[in-house]
Amino acid sequence: MNSNLKSSPASHAEPVRGGNSYRLAIVGAGTLKGKEVADVLSDRNFPSIDIKLLDDDEALGKLEAVGDEVTFIQNVRNEKFQNIDFTFFASDPESTRKNWKTARSAGSAIIDLSAALEDEPDAVVRSPWIERQLGQALVPELQPGPAIVAHPAAVVLALVMLRVQKVAPLKRVVATVFEPASEHGQKGMDELHEQTVNLLSFQQLPKNIFDTQVAFNMVARYGELSMPALAAIESRVLRHYQRIVAQHAPVPSLLLVQSPIFHGHAFAIHIELAHTADVEAISRALEGDHVKIAHGAEDAPSNVNAAGQTDIQVAISADASQPNGFWLWAASDNLRVAAATAVECAETMAATRPRGKIQ
Repeated sequence: MNSNLKSSPASHAEPVRGGNSYRLAIVGAGTLKGKEVADVLSDRNFPSIDIKLLDDDEALGKLEAVGDEVTFIQNVRNEKFQNIDFTFFASDPESTRKNWKTARSAGSAIIDLSAALEDEPDAVVRSPWIERQLGQALVPELQPGPAIVAHPAAVVLALVMLRVQKVAPLKRVVATVFEPASEHGQKGMDELHEQTVNLLSFQQLPKNIFDTQVAFNMVARYGELSMPALAAIESRVLRHYQRIVAQHAPVPSLLLVQSPIFHGHAFAIHIELAHTADVEAISRALEGDHVKIAHGAEDAPSNVNAAGQTDIQVAISADASQPNGFWLWAASDNLRVAAATAVECAETMAATRPRGKIQ
């Protein structure tokens, strides 16, 4: 269990928002994750009086909407972090490592979507969805360590496993996660698009991001020059899963596959229960906050249907060859889940740290 979390029967179903307004900064505001964080802040009516959009030279001067307001993206400079209560790092890992200590020294709480800081001594990998599922409450800290946003695939797997095992103990779990290009940001999306176009016109394929063909293809490893390697991402998913779940659910056997899709995770999960159960019982256990069970072809889970949705879509079928086995086909919006996790981390921290004590 994370060191600054404890079990509590009085844990709230939703984060309790503080009664004050806060000043925020989004580093990497021009990235896919940064834009999604801004959207979720607006959708959840986060109590902010100012949101600074910061990024590198490529995004400077671009106009971005934050709620009903339109603002310019500004350069990341030390003075921009003054009087900021929460800083979301949706940038590349290098930018996060370069700027986070400046933000923290200025008094800001750190929410890291880049996973660059997970090895820092006081960093905590967090998923408020899983914390609520486990009945954990955040221990108040005036200056907490960086909150590392749990990988969205780890969050989905953790929530599903914790709920399924309410029906019967899990004997075995095997999961294949289909990775979208958007996990590599806009450059990953652009490379998949360019590869697709070039293949159809018999042109040479760009391979700057994946160092292999991903258009019309599925691979379990990238080329040697790709950073990070697909195996490293797979390891991060498992590591984050273990940090947010601890001993409360078994660790699945996991295979991460890069798929020729632009956006949204898809999951093929096989579970084997220790006791007899049925699809209806598993459906009842799964359905609830953040999980929507598909009952027909119209709402069948797919990365297309999941786009823009916070809920995880799940369809369940019995395994014809295994009496206690079931297949779960699931889909989720990877960027939306990550952004919702980040914003809810800030909400829980705001609830325990009234403004005026952060600075």
